[in-house]
Amino acid sequence: MRVGIMGYGNLGKGIECAIKQNKDMELVAVFSRREPSTVKILTEGVKVYSVDDAIKMKDEIDVLILCGGSATDLPTQTPEYAKYFTVIDSFDTHARIPEHFANVDATAKENGNVAIISCGWDPGMFSLNRLYASCILPSGADYTFWGKGVSQGHSDAIRRIDGVANAKQYTVPVDAALEKVRNGENPELTTREKHTRECYVVAKEGADKDRIAEEIKTMPNYFADYDTTVNFITEEELQRDHSGIPHGGFVIRSGKTGWNEENSHIIEYSLKLDSNPEFTASVIVAYARAAYRMKQEGMTGCKTVFDIAPAYLSPCSAEELRAHML
Repeated sequence: MRVGIMGYGNLGKGIECAIKQNKDMELVAVFSRREPSTVKILTEGVKVYSVDDAIKMKDEIDVLILCGGSATDLPTQTPEYAKYFTVIDSFDTHARIPEHFANVDATAKENGNVAIISCGWDPGMFSLNRLYASCILPSGADYTFWGKGVSQGHSDAIRRIDGVANAKQYTVPVDAALEKVRNGENPELTTREKHTRECYVVAKEGADKDRIAEEIKTMPNYFADYDTTVNFITEEELQRDHSGIPHGGFVIRSGKTGWNEENSHIIEYSLKLDSNPEFTASVIVAYARAAYRMKQEGMTGCKTVFDIAPAYLSPCSAEELRAHML
């Protein structure tokens, strides 16, 4: 399976590492908006190309993995490249997923390609666990907590603000809310009651910090619904204290069974990640295999993790899975 990577930031580098661990895949090209000669990758013998060259290589790539940001890159990139490639992205602006799906589905179907959107751990693995748990315990409530960890999408959204040189954003669960859920109390929690957001921002020289802070705190879909703290620090402090990209979180379903709903159950799925982008990349690469197989079977259009059977993700045959995994 021949894979191309569009964008070589943290996620693109994670994709490259994940491909190395999957023996049925081969990295054939990396595309960058930067000058290709300045981009150094880890895989020997693979070239870096300008994004302008991608379409010329459509016959050499089975799946193109799009590693741009959800704020401004993927809404235009995914439907555009779905015209030429089987593609996969990690679009994570939950409120805009239906709109993004419709845009990508139209171009993928029209051009006979498969596209998988919103693939990673949330949306992605957390989405699957929410779905499975709600089906198993129909009388109950879902709770999702993220962090404490660095959100790549939210950090990217801050960096797009005029006057921002660099930034990291941490999502932090509210401990009291998490404890109530684990105790089976089924609390009704607002968005603000479940998480806080901590931002560490390096402002460009002369930038209006008050304006930047206000733009962050009022940004729809990202910060407006949360208690958000904005800390302005130096680039040196950011590199010293916030160089890692950890993350994680919990999906919890609290439910009842029995004729009179007398028995309580908790389903919990948790992740503790040293590297958010590398784990996200590992999920994407597994689903890239699914996209490749679905294209081979003649499927077209946009898909999400809900549409894809687990067996499509594995390099093992159906017989091997039944013998060793079931």
